[in-house]
Amino acid sequence: MKMAKKLVIIDTDCGIDDAQALMMALAAPNIQILGVTCVFGNTCVQNVCQNVLRVLSVCEREGIPVFRGCAGPLVGASSPPTDHFGTDGLGDVIKDRDPQWEEKSQREHAVDAMIRLVSENQKQVSLVALGPLTNLAVAVKLDPCFPKKLKDLYIMGGNMEGKGNLTLNAEFNFAMDPESAYIVLEEFLCPTYLASWEYACRNKLTWEFFEELINQDAPAARFMKTITSKCWAYSKEAMVSKRDVYFGSGFVSYDAYAMAACIDGAVVTESIQCPVRVELQGLMSRGMLTLDRTNALKKSHSVFVLTKCDTAKFSRLLLESLRQPSMKPKVEC
Repeated sequence: MKMAKKLVIIDTDCGIDDAQALMMALAAPNIQILGVTCVFGNTCVQNVCQNVLRVLSVCEREGIPVFRGCAGPLVGASSPPTDHFGTDGLGDVIKDRDPQWEEKSQREHAVDAMIRLVSENQKQVSLVALGPLTNLAVAVKLDPCFPKKLKDLYIMGGNMEGKGNLTLNAEFNFAMDPESAYIVLEEFLCPTYLASWEYACRNKLTWEFFEELINQDAPAARFMKTITSKCWAYSKEAMVSKRDVYFGSGFVSYDAYAMAACIDGAVVTESIQCPVRVELQGLMSRGMLTLDRTNALKKSHSVFVLTKCDTAKFSRLLLESLRQPSMKPKVEC
């Protein structure tokens, strides 16, 4: 008997690690991607759409619809994107940008598409959020019942220990739009799984594994090798980063940790279940995630904050993700 596939919507600000996570979902036999919704973050939302379309093209999965979403945070002016993954999000190595990307993207706004797809498949859709949470925050304001219609939510973002990678105390995705992160973690009462910055860093892989990963003989692996080739974030010899100071050197594909948890729950071996809140004030702590393990906030809703990962299982998912498209010969009837 054939198992039903897990229905997934991926919300992304498609940088290099988002591309890795997207390819992981494309390679998973148990996943059906209903659509990819794009949001600003690693780069502008126009580049994000182009990056997603490029990944789908490399993996020969152009039939998956791509929707353009929010171009800036819910409140205030946009912060300029960092160059962590290059100014275009994919390492600034792709010269032939697709002039037809707008025609290949859907006309429907990402938030409208998200609400529609979830409403058509109530309690069946897993939403995987890999960028700032702006699209999700707008969705719950347009349709307050939206979270109840979801099966579950997986977020790459936030932090457990007040260690930050964009600011001193805040992780990138939450710091780029703290109000949206606050709204999502207050109003989305569906089962929610948080892959924080520290979770990814504490479950890092070796640089030797990274070399094995990108040197596989497949189009997706060659694409990943190209987009990481000039990116300092994927160089063992690069300047010491905040990650190295806190956690030591290693290869971390941040967004892939949230995607792996969605694909196979057994990848996560330990988590903390507790209420959380996003800090909106503070010169240094704005955007920081706080864990309430003593119930001081008196909240009724808890989330699962992931802490330990089966790195062997995770590594296998990464390796499979770059063996695309499948080179198996097609069987003729």
